[in-house]
Amino acid sequence: MLDIPYASVICSIQYAAQCTRSDIAYALSVTSKYQACAGEAHWSAVRIIIKYLKRTKDMFLVYDSREFILEGYSDPSFQSDDDDAKSQSGFIFKLNDDVVA
Repeated sequence: MLDIPYASVICSIQYAAQCTRSDIAYALSVTSKYQACAGEAHWSAVRIIIKYLKRTKDMFLVYDSREFILEGYSDPSFQSDDDDAKSQSGFIFKLNDDVVA
């Protein structure tokens, strides 16, 4: 894969993550940090992401005919950490009692 630029591969994976595959967002954020100095370990991680995408391309969620009920919860804590004065937050979204984000 050395004839393909690392940044180009990351960009392609990013397109998939933003449009349809949010489950790879964290792995993408870790690998995209090394675009300027990608080594063999970084290429190996990208290959694993691509294999995962190929292996799971035919998987999808199936819901029954009930009415969709979307619930969202958030928990912001603005500057609750006095040591570094950073805000933290978390969220969860459920669709018919199943966690989706």
